[in-house]
Amino acid sequence: MTPGRQPYLYDAVIALAAPTQVWSRECGDMTAPIDGVYHGDRRFIGALALRCAGVAPEPIGSASRSVSEVVFDATVREIDDPSPDPHVRLTRSREVEPGEIRETITLRSVAPRTIDADVTVRLQPDFRPLQEVKAGIGGPRASEELIVGEFVTVTADTAHLHLTAEGGRWRRDGDTLEVSWRMHVEPGDAASVVLAARLEDASLVVQAAPAVTWPVPDAADPRLAAWLRTALGDLAALRLALPDHPADAFLAAGAPWFLTLFGRDSLWAARLLLPVDAGLAASTLRVLARLQGTRDDRETEEEPGKIAHELRSVALVMPGEGIVLPPLYYGTVDATALWVSLLVEAAAAGMPESEVRELLPNLRAALDWIVRSTGDGFLSYVDRTGRGLANQGWKDSGDSIQWRDGTLAAGPIALCEVQGYAYEAAVGAAALLDALGEPGGPDLRAWAASLRTRFAEAFWVETPEGRYPAIALDRDGRAVDTLTSNIGHLLGTGILSPAEEKAVAALLVGASMSSGFGIRTLSTDAAGYWPLGYHRGSVWAHDTAIVARGMLRAGLLAEARETAEGMLRAAEAFGYRMPELHSGDSAAQRAVPAPYPAACRPQAWSAAAAITCLDVLAG
Repeated sequence: MTPGRQPYLYDAVIALAAPTQVWSRECGDMTAPIDGVYHGDRRFIGALALRCAGVAPEPIGSASRSVSEVVFDATVREIDDPSPDPHVRLTRSREVEPGEIRETITLRSVAPRTIDADVTVRLQPDFRPLQEVKAGIGGPRASEELIVGEFVTVTADTAHLHLTAEGGRWRRDGDTLEVSWRMHVEPGDAASVVLAARLEDASLVVQAAPAVTWPVPDAADPRLAAWLRTALGDLAALRLALPDHPADAFLAAGAPWFLTLFGRDSLWAARLLLPVDAGLAASTLRVLARLQGTRDDRETEEEPGKIAHELRSVALVMPGEGIVLPPLYYGTVDATALWVSLLVEAAAAGMPESEVRELLPNLRAALDWIVRSTGDGFLSYVDRTGRGLANQGWKDSGDSIQWRDGTLAAGPIALCEVQGYAYEAAVGAAALLDALGEPGGPDLRAWAASLRTRFAEAFWVETPEGRYPAIALDRDGRAVDTLTSNIGHLLGTGILSPAEEKAVAALLVGASMSSGFGIRTLSTDAAGYWPLGYHRGSVWAHDTAIVARGMLRAGLLAEARETAEGMLRAAEAFGYRMPELHSGDSAAQRAVPAPYPAACRPQAWSAAAAITCLDVLAG
């Protein structure tokens, strides 16, 4: 398999109800590399085109009624009268539910004569694995069976595509399918037809969670109110469950590539959403606890007590990158500490004590992993397989950990924020154990105090930009001196002194780090800075939200509000559906940030950033 180019997403229209998603153009057709109908980890339909009277309707706009329903509007001048106003209108209403898609095509006319026209939809079954779509590997996967009759069934190994079109006439052209209807519309009237698809895949390891609707919190700023409405709708559509415990929901990381369980992403999204729904935090904790590591396995990076990174139905192969991740992969250095802190905060937010106590064995196993893996040094990572992720913090791209001169740091890598997570987890767990009358609190506090001392001695650097914690220690224990957003994750964890927190916050709201639309991942003064670099100068909404949250917890309200205002400006620029990331270009030079063209959306932790923005702006 020869990889091509990863599809761009920024101008595509999505309709989503996890684990099902549909991507298309503004006209509703599916013609670009990303476009298609997806269910789980594969694309079921790779191309779709509608024609009316033999021509493509001229699109005039699309609008999302919700993340699961999109309406496309077009005119058809070939069958219209010659007046300058369009009198014939074609509307496509696309509704997505888990495993089901329903597209209603309506032709309306106020033309003075009867309209008779053929409407035809031509589509291509695909069955290509999602990872091949992402890698830009073209060509549909051949189906094993294609049956055309009153309805259509297409099969490929464990996947089945069922198509129905009441009143339509199906025709097969090789592996391409075409259905057509004869539409008859009197003046002032309308006619509708429906094309429906049902998607099944026995290999799926996730399923839709029970539906939920969260009340939208009040917000004085109309921009924030709009962001909250969109974000909570997107988050509801991203909820998934595992088949063995269908009532325990978690948030899929994001669309299109990450509609599954991701330890770090699912934990942070649940944590940011905690003021709205403590129950989701509790169920996320249980889901990950059931997958917690119990043995040493070099191939999967599993270790006793370790929280998993991601879950797939098959191995994830990244063509051209040399990466092959097993279906259940544990290559993450931060998820275990984040799991502990989420349990601590969920308990404080009202998680029933009985549910907290059920997770105490998992808590102790997670703490043992943290302490054992840190020893007298720091929590670090290295890919032991040669086929896994080279970087195993949230900035997991290959070039994310670099020196100020642009040189890549050599592993094992000890990230600064991971030490903050570990400190916070230990101190929080100690307090939780004390409150439950359980032993272990004093030992955890002593270990955390030792870690805090070691961090203060090893991580601080001085550069022309100032004094701040290094992004990481490299394999030789040297402090990697680039100024990055990672240091913002230390705020509010307790590993820094109040004076240190104030100094860090001042750097993050400074010109080299704050774009005006959020916090850059890398300082503009670093040699490797690039505003469209994935982790080298772009802005991630969740990253900025974590920084703002830490500022608020540290009592730095002015800096937190300034940071939240930047997020709000970005949310407005992206129509309140915040992408995974966007450019780090300065607001002083651009009215809106440029899209990162391959950014996923909706993304769970980007959407959950709206709740943090509300908390910060409310003080």
